[in-house]
Amino acid sequence: MPPPRLGSSILAASCRSSKPVSLLRRLGVVGSCPPDVRHNASEVPPPVGVPQCFHQGALPRGHVLGSLRFFHAGASEHSSEVHASEILRTLKSVGGGDSIDLGTALHQFDAKIDEDVVLKVLQKQRSNWQVALAFFKWAVGLPGYVHGSRAYTEMLDILGRMKKVRLMRQLFDEIPEERQGAVVTNRMFAVLLNRYAGAHKVQEAVEVFYLRKDYGFELDLVGFQILLMSLCRYKHVEEAEALFREKKEEFPHVIKSWNIILNGWCVKGSFRDAHRIWNDIIASKVERDLFTYGTFINALTKDGRISAAVKLFNSMWEKGINPDVAICNCIIDQLCFKKRIPEALEIFGEMNDRRCQADVATYNTLIKHLCKIKRMEKVYELLDEMEAKGCPPNTRTYSYILKTTEKPKDVTSLMQRMEQSSCKLDSDTYNLVLNLYINWKYEKGVQQVWDEMERSGSGPDQRSFTIMVHGLHSQGKLDEALHYYTTMKSRGMIPEPRTKILVKAMYMKKDGAATEDESPSMTGKSLKLDPRSRIFHVQK
Repeated sequence: MPPPRLGSSILAASCRSSKPVSLLRRLGVVGSCPPDVRHNASEVPPPVGVPQCFHQGALPRGHVLGSLRFFHAGASEHSSEVHASEILRTLKSVGGGDSIDLGTALHQFDAKIDEDVVLKVLQKQRSNWQVALAFFKWAVGLPGYVHGSRAYTEMLDILGRMKKVRLMRQLFDEIPEERQGAVVTNRMFAVLLNRYAGAHKVQEAVEVFYLRKDYGFELDLVGFQILLMSLCRYKHVEEAEALFREKKEEFPHVIKSWNIILNGWCVKGSFRDAHRIWNDIIASKVERDLFTYGTFINALTKDGRISAAVKLFNSMWEKGINPDVAICNCIIDQLCFKKRIPEALEIFGEMNDRRCQADVATYNTLIKHLCKIKRMEKVYELLDEMEAKGCPPNTRTYSYILKTTEKPKDVTSLMQRMEQSSCKLDSDTYNLVLNLYINWKYEKGVQQVWDEMERSGSGPDQRSFTIMVHGLHSQGKLDEALHYYTTMKSRGMIPEPRTKILVKAMYMKKDGAATEDESPSMTGKSLKLDPRSRIFHVQK
C-alpha cells in the first residue's frame, strides 16, 4: 500500500525543526521495514558509470524488447529508420487532435511495426503528445506485437513532459499484469518520479517511490537518491530535506545524499540554507568530495561572495585537493559576470599549468561574456582554439555567437561551420535562428527553419509558435499570426499569458470586440507594445 498523502506544511515544519520529528513516521511514510523483494534474474552488471537502476535486462542477441518479432540486427537499423520516416509522413498528412483515427491511414504498416520503429516515431513526436499517444494506442492492437519497456517509458515521458500526469498515470496503471515483469523497470520509475516532481506533484512522487514495492523492486539507496534529486530539481527542497533526515536509519547519510540537498538549496537560491547544510556536513565528519566543494563555491558566487569563493578555491590547493574543471568553470563564470574578465582569463591560462584541461563549458563561459562586450576577435580566436585542441564547439557555443549576428549571411556562415564540425542543431538553436529571421523579415529563412524543425523532430514547440505569433503581429500580419495561435492550441500547447493578451488585442483590432480569452480584469486597460522586447504591457 502506498503511504498516506503528505502535506507540504508538515514536511516544511519537520525540515525547519531543530530536532528530527516523527510526523512522517507516524503518517506511515518512513520507518517500515522493506519486504522481501524480487530481483530481475535477467539483469546483468551495467557498464562503468551507468547506475544499476537505469540498466535494463539482458536479452538474446537480435531480440527486440517487448516484440515477438525476430530479425537480423545488421539490417534492422536501416529498415527501422525507413519505416519510421514513412509513418511520420503519414501522421503529418492525417493531422492530429483528440479524435485522430489511424487505423485506416497506417494499415499498410501493420506488418512492419516493431519496438524500434515505435520508439523512433515516438521520439520524433515528443512535442505533439496527442499524435504520439494515438500512434502508441494504435500499435497496441496490432497482431504479433506488444509494447516493451522502452516504448512504454518513452510514452510515459512524453506525457509527463507535457504535464499530462493523469494520462501518464493512467497509462502506467493500464500495463497488463502479465507484462509488468518485463515492462516495468527502475528507469521507468525514475521517469515517473521526475515527471511528477516536474509537475509539482510532491505527494504523488513520494507515493510512486513506495509503489516500487508492489512491483517487487527494492527501496534502495539509489532509488531514494533519485527521489531526492527529482524533488530538488524542481525546487521542492524542503520536502526533500525532511525525507532525507527522517529516513536516516534506513538510508545512511552518505556524502552523495548530502550533496543532493546542498545542491538543491543552491539551485533554489537560498545561501542561508546552503551554508547550514555545509556546516552540518562538516559536523557529520563525512568526508567532503569535489562535488561538495564545487556546489558550495557555486553557492558563494551566486550570493555575490566571489572573494570568499576564490579563497575557498585557493584553500583546496593548499589542502592537496585539486579543483576539477567544473569548479574552475564556476570561478571563471562568476568573475566574468562581475566584469572581471582579465582575472578570468588569467585563471583560464593557469588551468593547463595545474593539469586541469579546459572543456567546452570553459570556452563557452568566456565566449558568452566576450560576445556581450563585442570582443569578436577574441571570440573567434577561442573558437579556432577549441577546434585545434579537439574540444568541438556545441550548440550553446554557436548560440552565443548567433545572438551577435546582424545579417542572414552571418547566420548561414555559422550554420555551415556547425555542419562541418558535426554540431547538430537543437530546438533552442532553431528557435533562436527563427527569432532572428522573423525580426529581420527574412521570410525564406523562416520557412526553411520551420520545415527543418518538422523534418528533424526538434519542433516546432510552444516557443516556436510563440515567436511566430508575436513576430507576425509586429509585421501587421494578423491573420497569419492568429493561424499559428490556433494551430498551437490545437496541438495541446498552452500559450503564455503575454501571448493571450496579444491575441486579445488582435481580435479587438480586427473585429472591434474581443472574441478570444475574455477577461474582466482587462476592462478599462490598454495595451502598449515595447518595441525592443516585442512584449505588450498593460496600462490603465
